[in-house]
Amino acid sequence: MREKVGYFDLLRVVAAIAVVVIHVLGPYREQLGQIPNWEWITAITFNSFSRWAVPVFIMITGALMLSDERPFEGRYYFKRRVGKVLIPFVVWSVFYAFFSAFSASGTDFSTSWNLLTDLPFHETYYHLGFFYYFIPLYVIVPFYQWAVQRMEPGQVKGVVMVWLVITGSYLYHIDGLWSETYLLYSGYLVLGYCLYKYHWPAMKWLIPLAIVALLVTDYMVVSHSLTAGEYKIGRWLSYKTLNTAIAAAGVFVLCRYMFDKFSESARSRLAVLSRYSLGVYLLHPIFLWPLRNYDWYFANPLIAIPVWTVIAGGLALGASWLLSRSPKTAWLVP
Repeated sequence: MREKVGYFDLLRVVAAIAVVVIHVLGPYREQLGQIPNWEWITAITFNSFSRWAVPVFIMITGALMLSDERPFEGRYYFKRRVGKVLIPFVVWSVFYAFFSAFSASGTDFSTSWNLLTDLPFHETYYHLGFFYYFIPLYVIVPFYQWAVQRMEPGQVKGVVMVWLVITGSYLYHIDGLWSETYLLYSGYLVLGYCLYKYHWPAMKWLIPLAIVALLVTDYMVVSHSLTAGEYKIGRWLSYKTLNTAIAAAGVFVLCRYMFDKFSESARSRLAVLSRYSLGVYLLHPIFLWPLRNYDWYFANPLIAIPVWTVIAGGLALGASWLLSRSPKTAWLVP
């Protein structure tokens, strides 16, 4: 059995919280001109500062799986690795297709049928889109694993540098064959591997660059939107761009550094929360349903977003724990 990497618990927890934040603030994005500008900017800043969450999950996968030196066994890999994610994804997709039929204005199961027929190509609920580019990466992982374990450290770092250039090109709409979706997402696997295996890029460079990336992202989204009079993001909030990659790498190394400062009791609590992080990801939209459908937002975003993040995240955590208690349902929250 491989040794547990403690700081991955912290990474999973902060990434899960950031995902909930993004989904809590969703309705604010289209309210430019309908609410005071400072409130809208507050919500957009939460959004801009949280976009690293999904890439961090991919980086953890890359760090763990590309560094695994055990002989590759296809049957075990697809049953225990791929199946562990794929089967719950399909079940939850069906659940959310029916869940989508319910709204404050009534029930419409024709919506469910349309979502189910389109399930192979499009998510049935807004948070499930992640799996459409994450699950296919499992096909790529064995090839990347084979390659990086036969390359010199400098060669692997060179691959990351080339990928970062590609993400920068994509940010500025310089498109080509290099703009292929899975190429851009799969780079996070190698970036996570480099940060875990070689501690490269170094923290002293990444943290300042990550802060700049977050601030520039927020400025570009806010300024472009205010100028246009509507929500305009370009590619600044994409998961496939240089600014997001640098921010995600910065969060990765910061969590690695901070974890060493935690007490044993704090690490134990993090391990528990980490165990249910995927469950929180899968379940939290259920508890955001009344918030979005009945507009239960209150006060200003500076208060509402953290409060509803705690409420929805806490309820999703509790529900995930309950499902995990029975062997009949534990597989739903792997």
